[in-house]
Amino acid sequence: MLTYEHLTDVRLDGPTVVTIGNFDGVHKGHQFVLEKTIAAAAARDAQSAVVTFDPHPALVHRPECAPPLLTGRRDRLELIETAGIDVALVIPYTLEFAQLTARDFVERYFVRGLNACAVVIGRDVRFGKDNAGDLDALEVLGREFGFEVIVVDDFGAPDGGERWSSSVVRQLVFSGEMLAVTTLLGRPHRVRGEVVHGDARGRELGFPTANMSQSSDGMVPADGVYAGWLSVVDGDRSEQHMPAAISVGTNPTFDGEERRVESFVIDRKGLELYGKEVIVEFVQRLRPTVKFDSLDALIDQMNLDVDKARLILG
Repeated sequence: MLTYEHLTDVRLDGPTVVTIGNFDGVHKGHQFVLEKTIAAAAARDAQSAVVTFDPHPALVHRPECAPPLLTGRRDRLELIETAGIDVALVIPYTLEFAQLTARDFVERYFVRGLNACAVVIGRDVRFGKDNAGDLDALEVLGREFGFEVIVVDDFGAPDGGERWSSSVVRQLVFSGEMLAVTTLLGRPHRVRGEVVHGDARGRELGFPTANMSQSSDGMVPADGVYAGWLSVVDGDRSEQHMPAAISVGTNPTFDGEERRVESFVIDRKGLELYGKEVIVEFVQRLRPTVKFDSLDALIDQMNLDVDKARLILG
């Protein structure tokens, strides 16, 4: 996938079919829109393109109440690329950019920048200064500039329940309901970051853990112990999708205060992960965080957690 941040860098061989959004999480609803964009591009002998933003607009307009992001920029773009999109334009979102009128935005980015022959959007689309642009406005601009507007109707859950949305996924991650999250995403939820030194308590207890940096990307789920996977980014095949028991929380048995994500890789010894970038995927919550009265009780429970995680992960 060709990825651009500045219109002056964009190099295209022909027209594009464009869709626009934040795509946080790239959940099944997003995937549906991306599939429609790719299909529309193929039918028009065009390239498929995504226009997205970094940072998330809410972090610019309302940083004090912006929701936690499900995915960092790198994972978001990787997932969009995996879906099959040809071109991504990542617009640096600023207060100055937010002053562009709907017409100026469409002309600058869709028409001049990406040579759009069609734009794929949902019925509730909003764009331009003060979110003044809507579906009707886009259709008027499409007639003016010569591009087609393709409307994707709301894509709800298969059981007829709530529509796919990033906010629904966030609520499930916040509650630790990872099986439901996997259903909405089509894959386990992930956190990406560097392995840093911790307190080395896990090693002392016989369960050495990979402690993720506080600056890791991706929304951290509810406190508890999870079965999941750990992969070393750019590692060899033996370091991909390693089964893990993952602890999220403050280590209340040791009166900890810092909330951490720590992964014990099951049935692997001698791993050297400090300083490496890893991806941790959460498959299923095993139990909530508990404060134990003794180290023996903690170790017994950790052995049970590992056995259960091993069984779940096969």
